[in-house]
Amino acid sequence: MEPSFRQLRYFIAAANAGQFSKAAMDINVSQSAVTMAVKALEESIGTALFERHPSGVRLTYEGNMFLEHATHIVESLEEAIRIPRRVRDDVTGKIDLAVSYTVAGYFLPSYLARFTRAFPNVRVNLSEADRANIEAGLVTGGFDLSVMLTSNIVNHEGISHDTLLRNRRRLWVGAHHKFLKQQSVSLQDIANEPYVMLTVDEASNTTQRYWNRTPYRPNTVLRTSSVEAVRSMVANGMGVTILSDLVHRPWSLEGQRVETMEVAEGVPTMDVGLAWSNRHSQSAACKAFIQYMQLSVGGVRQHATL
Repeated sequence: MEPSFRQLRYFIAAANAGQFSKAAMDINVSQSAVTMAVKALEESIGTALFERHPSGVRLTYEGNMFLEHATHIVESLEEAIRIPRRVRDDVTGKIDLAVSYTVAGYFLPSYLARFTRAFPNVRVNLSEADRANIEAGLVTGGFDLSVMLTSNIVNHEGISHDTLLRNRRRLWVGAHHKFLKQQSVSLQDIANEPYVMLTVDEASNTTQRYWNRTPYRPNTVLRTSSVEAVRSMVANGMGVTILSDLVHRPWSLEGQRVETMEVAEGVPTMDVGLAWSNRHSQSAACKAFIQYMQLSVGGVRQHATL
């Protein structure tokens, strides 16, 4: 697999910070996201880019060489995204943009801020809604576009989408949980533990679908729409959960650690992307936003027009 823009960005951040944890804080992602991106990049290139040591990481000889080229690639792409002022000023209008809860809180803000700076004559009207209302609004024309969990889309006949990011779901446990001593964890193992179920953005429905493929069921002790409540309960040893890397943060509000582990059976990814009605034409402003997001968001993308 070819290196992605996201992997290059995370690699550069790690090289500049000298620690994966500090790099993650600098670019506002999870440490595991940086670790996995660098690992995937090293596997793709076929050589180690960092030497790991107790206090952090340092570039290998090959890593130093790669950093120079990676920096040039990222800077060139970012410059390409910042299209000439004359062209940007020609794009005017408004976008009625619908977002889901997870997207609004953990994904979109930094991209939207850069878009509005790049296209000062485009006004973006934001609305937060659940999946059903977003789909209905796109079909009726109440919304021009949406940034949402494309893995949740139901109306594949009336809505087209472009997945920008496929985000892994993993098991969250407290820093002293017994599972951390195991090589792997299965859904059968997890079924014996108290489980904290997130409900927002249909998370509980998604969870139930992959559990239903097994003879096991989660031992749910709390259903909540608050990601912070889930994080706090897990960090304090009151339960475990399976959630995406996008919403993972290594610390709870009380300063307790939240670790992640792979689930042996594998669970579906949480996909984030753009959605629009295939019954309505798109304005120049909408086309500019779609192109901007496609260029800006690194990671695995898969276009789908259904």
